Amino acid sequence: MTTVAAFDKMPTAEAADLLLACCGARRWVDGMVARRPFHLLGVLLGNADEVWSTMAPPDFREAFQHHPRLGDARTAPAGGDRALVWSSGEQAGMTDASLELRTKLAAANEAYEARFGFICIICATGLSAAEVLTLTEERMENDLEDELAIAAEEQRKITRLRLLKLFKEPGSPAAP
Repeated sequence: MTTVAAFDKMPTAEAADLLLACCGARRWVDGMVARRPFHLLGVLLGNADEVWSTMAPPDFREAFQHHPRLGDARTAPAGGDRALVWSSGEQAGMTDASLELRTKLAAANEAYEARFGFICIICATGLSAAEVLTLTEERMENDLEDELAIAAEEQRKITRLRLLKLFKEPGSPAAP
């Protein structure tokens, strides 16, 4: 956890490493670092959304690669230890899932990846494994363009939650 004031003064590489744990899209990270100083968390969060809104499908896909599959938060493919801990917390609703439910979710993940070419991204904070499975199955009905837009919005929500964890300060907003 750090403050926005400390982040504003960090060397570029250090600031980028912190942001990379929040969102794996390098262009987003570079855009955020270039916009410093923010001075206030609300300003930083507003800029995070603005920069994300300029991203394109390759940036979305790059960000998605920094997440574990739903139900497999222990093996984050990238993002470092901080992202791994955050993923585990975000997917806490999976911990009590039965073997049958985990098996169904794994199959849904495979079908989703085969259909769309990227992992299913859901802001899973507060969701049960059954809810995640239902959402994954429902989203299989989307076309690629719509699904990429939905997944990008889910990534934006995850990024916001992670920024709030990283920059937890008194009076911080709490909702994505």
